[in-house]
Amino acid sequence: QVMLVESGGGVVQAGGSLRLSCAASGRTFSRFAMGWFRQAPGQEREFVAAITWTYNIYYADSVKGRFTISIDNAKNTLYLQMNSLKPEDTAVYYCAANGRGQYSGYAENYDYWGQGTQVTVSS
Repeated sequence: QVMLVESGGGVVQAGGSLRLSCAASGRTFSRFAMGWFRQAPGQEREFVAAITWTYNIYYADSVKGRFTISIDNAKNTLYLQMNSLKPEDTAVYYCAANGRGQYSGYAENYDYWGQGTQVTVSS
């Protein structure tokens, strides 16, 4: 069993930055693929970024060049650095773990989820 706990959300003005963290416990996720997803009110959960256990990295087109995903296996922590934030980035952000270790942009392929952290970008 893996437990994931996100932190770092908040309210920021457009153009600002936030760094989200996702602390994992229960098992090390060195062989997992990890991802960030987000869900805005009334919308489906959407893929944001992912990193595989071989450190291949993938981003949604909407965040490419602005967001950076990284992982610290020694600390069992996943990060999402978000720069140049836009109002349309407003959502609840979730981290997720995929035990197969391979990239997926689909939420149904992730086995473990955090509770989410709210990010609000004001214009």
